[in-house]
Amino acid sequence: MTPAQRRAVVTEVCTRRDLPVRRACRYLGIHRALIRYVAQRTELDGLRADLLAAAEAKPRWGSPRLTWRLRRDGWPVNHKRIERLLRVEGLLVGSRRRRKRVAERRGPRPVPTGPDQRWSMDFMTDVLEDGRPFRVWPLVDDATRECPVLLVDRSLPARRVIDGLEMALLLRRQPQAVVRDNGPEFTSQALDQWASDRGIALAFTRPGHPIENCFIESFNGRLRDECLNQHHFRSVAEARTIIELWRQEYNTDRPHQGLRQRTPAEYAALFTPAEDAHPPMILRS
Repeated sequence: MTPAQRRAVVTEVCTRRDLPVRRACRYLGIHRALIRYVAQRTELDGLRADLLAAAEAKPRWGSPRLTWRLRRDGWPVNHKRIERLLRVEGLLVGSRRRRKRVAERRGPRPVPTGPDQRWSMDFMTDVLEDGRPFRVWPLVDDATRECPVLLVDRSLPARRVIDGLEMALLLRRQPQAVVRDNGPEFTSQALDQWASDRGIALAFTRPGHPIENCFIESFNGRLRDECLNQHHFRSVAEARTIIELWRQEYNTDRPHQGLRQRTPAEYAALFTPAEDAHPPMILRS
């Protein structure tokens, strides 16, 4: 029971049974300090309205990211006040309970310490409003978490993947390695030849070990939760437009906990080898 509900119970008992507050609290096991307490907090004018607007615009953002957004807009609030308001409004975002798995020994894998050292890529599948499937190919920089290129189409063969990588190379420096799984588009001779000509290493993940490609898997989860699950696409063109807008917003207007609550674009712009937001660490693969 919440404190307000406990106060209501004590008040009702005192009224119906004509009991003093002291005796009613003793019978119910409620401390009298709870009844005497008067809230001292003052509600900031307009805070609740701005919070509701932000929560409506980002239904899958929890209290940490909503707090970040309100602080950026100039509200002097902390996460506890935002979480309380979200609880009152019934807008707290729940998390799925995952089945506990047996731990197994994993080998060490170094984390990149600078932009464009290592990229990750993967495929996702979704369906249009009429049930026809389409595919999404995202590319992520493992250090900055930026997504420089994201392709959406009914079919994305190896040739389209190579075109997407070439497009990314027009915008960024060439990486040392690209991490991918064992999908048929990623095991093609065309992609292998392209990487060999460019001098880029293609790193495979072991089957059944998505944690070895954790950066792109994390990005896929955010894309699925915050974009794909929030829209019904009537055509591939509409899906391409909405997903591209989300990609731009992800890079420039979405804080990342692994980047000390900075957006990927902010982290990339402020990155210097001497001041790395990531402490030396080893990613367990």
